Amino acid sequence: MPEPDRDDPPPGTPGSTTPWKPTAAQLEAAHDTTVPDLVAPGLKVVFCGINPGLYTAAIGHHFGRPGNRFWTVIHLAGFTDRQLSPFEERRLLDVGVGMSNLVPRATAAASELTPAELREGLRHVEELACNCAPHYVAFLGMLAYRTATGRRTATLGLQAERMCDAQVWLLPNPSGLQARYQGPELVELFAELRRAAFR
Repeated sequence: MPEPDRDDPPPGTPGSTTPWKPTAAQLEAAHDTTVPDLVAPGLKVVFCGINPGLYTAAIGHHFGRPGNRFWTVIHLAGFTDRQLSPFEERRLLDVGVGMSNLVPRATAAASELTPAELREGLRHVEELACNCAPHYVAFLGMLAYRTATGRRTATLGLQAERMCDAQVWLLPNPSGLQARYQGPELVELFAELRRAAFR
């Protein structure tokens, strides 16, 4: 279990590192709220989700919803030496990994986002990449990436374009709702990025 620090928000409030579960009212109140980027200069990889879900926004930690495979997958792919919980997300900075979102506002489903929001979000991510200079920006979600960039035939893996000096990588969305990529295949796709970024 993560150890709270003096600046830790109280349990049951967004951003607290003490694990807690939001109520139905807290989930409803999370609509259109945001989760802060977790970034620092010179990271190896910044993972970029589509946008926060309500559970994630309510607790204030990336990939917070139980059932999201992100934390399991990055551990099995070799990014972390053990499986972290969303409440331990700041430990990712210690291993050269950060997190952001293409669109900052929380929704119940990514399908609520408009193409214009996705395109605007791409500018935010590019600004982040130029300011923080990660080695790789890894987008999680093929359809959202294709919509944001207009590259309708983009495929998984390393992309031709860069964001300032950052290379761009495309991965499947690790949400439990995304059934196309399962277990070992999903882990191997993430492991390919880890091998490229940490060689």
